Amino acid sequence: MEYRKVKSSGDEISILGFGGMRFPTTSGGKIDELKATELLKTAIDQGVNYIDTAYFYHGGQSESFIGRFLSQGDRSRVKIATKMPPWLVHHEKDYDLIFNEQLRRLQTDVIDYYLLHALNRENWEKFLALDVFAFLNRIKQSGQVKNIGFSFHGDRELFKEIIDAYPWDFCQIQYNILDAYNQAGVEGLDYAAARDIAVFIMEPLRGGSLVNRLPKQVLETYEAAVPGRTPAEWALKWIWDHEGVTMVLSGMSEMQHVTDNIAFAAHMTPGALSDTERQVVKAVKSIYLDLQRVPCTGCQYCLPCPFGVDIPRCFDLYNSKYLLEQKVGTFYWMQLGGMNGKPSHASLCVSCGKCLEHCPQSINIPLELKAVTKDLEGPFMKPVMKVATGAAKGYGAIKRKLKG
Repeated sequence: MEYRKVKSSGDEISILGFGGMRFPTTSGGKIDELKATELLKTAIDQGVNYIDTAYFYHGGQSESFIGRFLSQGDRSRVKIATKMPPWLVHHEKDYDLIFNEQLRRLQTDVIDYYLLHALNRENWEKFLALDVFAFLNRIKQSGQVKNIGFSFHGDRELFKEIIDAYPWDFCQIQYNILDAYNQAGVEGLDYAAARDIAVFIMEPLRGGSLVNRLPKQVLETYEAAVPGRTPAEWALKWIWDHEGVTMVLSGMSEMQHVTDNIAFAAHMTPGALSDTERQVVKAVKSIYLDLQRVPCTGCQYCLPCPFGVDIPRCFDLYNSKYLLEQKVGTFYWMQLGGMNGKPSHASLCVSCGKCLEHCPQSINIPLELKAVTKDLEGPFMKPVMKVATGAAKGYGAIKRKLKG
């Protein structure tokens, strides 16, 4: 495992960090703690020393699970990171209430890396109005937090404004082969690094969309360049190749993710890729941009929708039709039309705009949902689903009656 230094503190951080947003789950939606424990233990034993979580991850389960895991003896081997959620802060007193709850969940007296979560213009101005710097200074001076930072989902100008507003130790940005010029982008990355602020990377694989069910053209381009090298290895090494990157977070939900990513991280130093390899990634990026319809990463910050739309899934299936050349129409009807549960299809959207306040990608969600509706629903989905759902309910009633 390679390590890079956080200059303000001198911490040596593994270039691969463990993201606590995508642990394996049970059929009931809870974290599968047996499997997740095995993943974390393997990662730490192989040199990963940074675990990132947040108040809302896994519906509030992530912090508590990580606290239980680390209480078994691994606390001294890792750095813990969690975040102050702007959506719960309405008064200055809320900072301490939330922070103290996080300490209890994590079963620790000290949080190594503490972030203001998901800064955009709205959240930043809200924090400023509630004197967030006084809170940050207090928890750092008390020793309850060692490093102060923020995660970011705004534009480059706002990023620079925030960087210049406080003596941050680190920042966390979305950065991958498709986002070099989105949000903070490479310009923001370099801006922070030039000021000795450590840069941690989230969404390196764009929620898995850069490695799963890839377009044929992408696979052919990668394979022609270096036979056998996986898309995940290409994507991660491209990020680590940048001198300003301190660490890359990965939400590893399977053991193969852990073992592969640790292998990719071995001996990966800035500038390790050749010019030819960088040109391969540039070609892949062009292919993606030609095919993708909606730049959604599946982060779910837009949820819950007041009208029940499963926004990330709508966009995932919509993109899959074009990026992955899949026939998703019938699957969309069954999964989102109501046959497999409560309806959550795109045409439930009434353009209330609530989702626009939270989307890190600044997607015009209502407009894009109209495109999804037109493309994947058509005039027959609702009547067909009504008949199919009625038939399924009738069949279930007959079975119950026969059993009775």
